[in-house]
Amino acid sequence: MHAYFVPAAPVTVAVEIKKSRFITLLEPSPDIAAAKAYIQQTRTQHPGAAHCCWAFIAGAPWDSQQYGFSDDGEPPGTAGKPMLAHLSGSGLGHVVAVVVRYYGGVKLGTGGLVKAYGGGVQQALKLLNRVEKIPLLEFMVSCRYDQQPAIEVVIKQMEGRIVHGDYGESIILKVAIPFSRVVLAEEKLRAISRGALQLTPVP
Repeated sequence: MHAYFVPAAPVTVAVEIKKSRFITLLEPSPDIAAAKAYIQQTRTQHPGAAHCCWAFIAGAPWDSQQYGFSDDGEPPGTAGKPMLAHLSGSGLGHVVAVVVRYYGGVKLGTGGLVKAYGGGVQQALKLLNRVEKIPLLEFMVSCRYDQQPAIEVVIKQMEGRIVHGDYGESIILKVAIPFSRVVLAEEKLRAISRGALQLTPVP
């Protein structure tokens, strides 16, 4: 598990190929539900389109369970798959691509379709601004009230954050820490508490 890039903002590219108009849209997508909602929204915005083909990587780029694609009525393998191939080749995560086709009356053939759909995504990716996403792991820390300020300092130093706190006789903090900083965070917490403070992974 390591850092990867995600889209910073949406991108739209429109081209005309043999009288058909292809509009490629790339959109940030936090999860599969958001990707599917965006696809549906795009369909609604283009009621006259012949096809709305799509592909997404709605999680980390290495998590194939977050992948999806559809040819939306085009010949199998000519749209969604080449679109997904370009997305996965880019190393991006949390991204959805939709290519809207307005048919112009001239058939492109399977090779032409692969080039049109895959090429649209490839072109859009060249224009895309990216930001780095650092995966965070969540842990629970049980502590005394007087220990909380020191814990907050350590979490901040690790570029993590406190997600939630339960305040009773003692405090149970839910914290999120970058994967690469977990070992160092554990060492620092042990150091400030003589070994008493421990990170318990959230299942």
